[in-house]
Amino acid sequence: MSTMQRSRPAKTVPPAPAYRAFLRELLSFGAVGFVGTLIMIFGANLMRAWLGGSPVTSVAVPTVVSTLSSYLLNRYWTFRHRDSEGSGREFAIFFALNGIGLGIQVLCTGFTYYSLGLHGGIAYNLGLLAGVVLGSAFRYWSYKKWVFTTAAA
Repeated sequence: MSTMQRSRPAKTVPPAPAYRAFLRELLSFGAVGFVGTLIMIFGANLMRAWLGGSPVTSVAVPTVVSTLSSYLLNRYWTFRHRDSEGSGREFAIFFALNGIGLGIQVLCTGFTYYSLGLHGGIAYNLGLLAGVVLGSAFRYWSYKKWVFTTAAA
């Protein structure tokens, strides 16, 4: 003879607070940015010191390489939970916004080198880092707003 058992309500796990998702996303973005920054800084210094590139060209070329790796890492890691399209349009917007971020970096580097007349390695890298910080703040905000968006309900 079988006895019927009463069903019990399933235990539910409360959703993680919103700040945790934001913190995870921000830390992932920071890690991707760190990798991109290493590519850009080492590439810029390599082009400037060993290959004799101009200060502005030495920032622009490695930044394009860094941007490509950043797109792939952000698309498939940082913002993977966002249901954006992953299309050519997304890629184009990403690169356009990175062009603005690159402009911010170039302006900081050019201002340090040409306007302030600081040509030493330390001044160059400080100008470069200032541009990276300002450009990164713009990029994070703009990616969330226009590139890796949440799908419309």
